[in-house]
Amino acid sequence: MARNLDLTTLRSFVTVADTGGVTRASSLLNLTQSAVSMQIKRLEEGLGQDMFTRAQRKLSLTPEGEQLLSYARRMIALNDEALARLTDAGFEGEIRLGVPHDIVYPQMPGILKVLAAEYPRVRIKLASTYTLPLRQAFARGEYDMILTTEEAPGPGGQILAQRDLVWVGAPGGTAWQRRPLQLGFKDTCVFRPIAQAALDAAGLQWDMGFDGECEQVIEATVAADLAVSVRMRGAIPPGAEVIEGGNTLPDLGKLSICLYNANQQKGQVVDALLAQIRAAYCC
Repeated sequence: MARNLDLTTLRSFVTVADTGGVTRASSLLNLTQSAVSMQIKRLEEGLGQDMFTRAQRKLSLTPEGEQLLSYARRMIALNDEALARLTDAGFEGEIRLGVPHDIVYPQMPGILKVLAAEYPRVRIKLASTYTLPLRQAFARGEYDMILTTEEAPGPGGQILAQRDLVWVGAPGGTAWQRRPLQLGFKDTCVFRPIAQAALDAAGLQWDMGFDGECEQVIEATVAADLAVSVRMRGAIPPGAEVIEGGNTLPDLGKLSICLYNANQQKGQVVDALLAQIRAAYCC
């Protein structure tokens, strides 16, 4: 049957090792000398090894004691870290994060999973819409931080990455070959005017095969090969694929993924979230 090392005893052991004696260790631990000595004795008896030798009125570690000391420090550090994360008020609360729907996947689920595991008492309140309403809500103080997809960031924005805009359609579809070209965009989609301007400049006829405010209907229309749309490369919705070279659709240029931080919340959790976002989107 597995045995467990007692963390209280290990803490006393480490303190004695660091101070070189029971007297000083008992003062730091707020325990009596006899209590500390008894803990060390029980530890040695339980392991069947001497942890200390006495030389010139000072306790010195045996080779076995030096080996245990390394383990004990790590075990105590993990214990203290777990307690801090689960009980410290600095690791609880809510962070309001807004992300455009087209760049939620695949990065955001992994970010939320990591933060939930490391800071279980912190809630990341994720909302998803388009860049324009995100910027407007951020200005009203409704978010602590947001990501956007735009040509250039506004005041306070920071560019994380730049990615190609690409035409997307049904796998093996032919909607991109038909004229007028049927488009599928939400009314507030930042990609919509870019696509329309590019088609106008190329002299290609187009029509709105779908508009409105239901993203699922747009994605279904594209997946059914009834329309084409535009996404950032690396963020292609299910049921669609990039319409690659060899077609007659115009180049759409690049857009930036930008980060805005209100700097209203500080601390380790916010720093961890920002680090995860930068690691996920800067590549």
